[in-house]
Amino acid sequence: MISEVYESYWRFAAERQAVFFRRARAEAPPWTRDSVIGTYKFTNAYRASDRVSQYLIRRVIYREDLPKTHAEVFFRILLFKLFNKIETWEMLERALGQITFEGYRFERFNAVLDRAKAAGRQIYSAAYIMPPGAAAYGRPAKHQNNLLMLERMMADRLPDRLAQANSMQDGFEKLRSYPTIGDFLAYQFIIDINYSEITDFSEMEFVVPGPGARDGLRKCFPDPGGLNEPELIRLMADIQEREFDRYGLEFESLWGRRLQLIDCQNLFCEVDKYARVVHPYVSGKTGRTRIKQKFQPTLTPIKPFYPPKWKLNLKIESGAPPFARPTATGA
Repeated sequence: MISEVYESYWRFAAERQAVFFRRARAEAPPWTRDSVIGTYKFTNAYRASDRVSQYLIRRVIYREDLPKTHAEVFFRILLFKLFNKIETWEMLERALGQITFEGYRFERFNAVLDRAKAAGRQIYSAAYIMPPGAAAYGRPAKHQNNLLMLERMMADRLPDRLAQANSMQDGFEKLRSYPTIGDFLAYQFIIDINYSEITDFSEMEFVVPGPGARDGLRKCFPDPGGLNEPELIRLMADIQEREFDRYGLEFESLWGRRLQLIDCQNLFCEVDKYARVVHPYVSGKTGRTRIKQKFQPTLTPIKPFYPPKWKLNLKIESGAPPFARPTATGA
């Protein structure tokens, strides 16, 4: 059984993706006639298109001036993602120079973060909450425990073990084994690591719904018909072309790349927020009724860059149309 929010899931996905491409084409605002999308902050239909993911891919992972070994790339990814905040990464770079594991010393990194906290600066993103970790790592400050966890991962040769993982779920479980990393963070981290050359898993292989996605799933499917949450997310990925057609929607894919499981998972989280305004009487698990963050438009041109192994960047540079219709089985 589906609710009215189910149709909004597909309409939101199509319009949010259209907004992304209008901005990429440097069109003048407003970029949408949907007053909710125009007023509130929502992530992109494709996770890799979001501002923080774009920064991670272009400015942290694929850096010509930084070492490319698995250990060094993993260290950069996890250091960035522990805080998930561009400003924190850039603050560390300004204070310490090039960020490398070879040059890492706890005292130096901790001193920079201590000073930032003492000055009242936010060093963590509000996108998700990192557990404090004091019980596992013994330090009073969360950032200290995060650094010690990263040190333990490096000592355990986790980058090499991830490179040898035979599936995304295997990599997820290796990350999940560390104190303070639950299912949600382990899944987000393996997706980020998979943007690099350390691993090469399909994003259609494995999915773990987060708390927001669970709310969106409940709003779309008041009766899931015996399917569990990952199965419902996979269903959405499998039938995307059919449903866009059924609702008369022109979905601009990512240069032929279909919505993957991680994208469909994220869209459930976003439609949960969207429905708080558009479908206020459809309740989720948490009972939240407001969208906290407003959209703050910037006129900075979007120049997307994706993991080179996806083979999208040459299409972008050549000016190929982004709205190529993906095949039902294409990645």
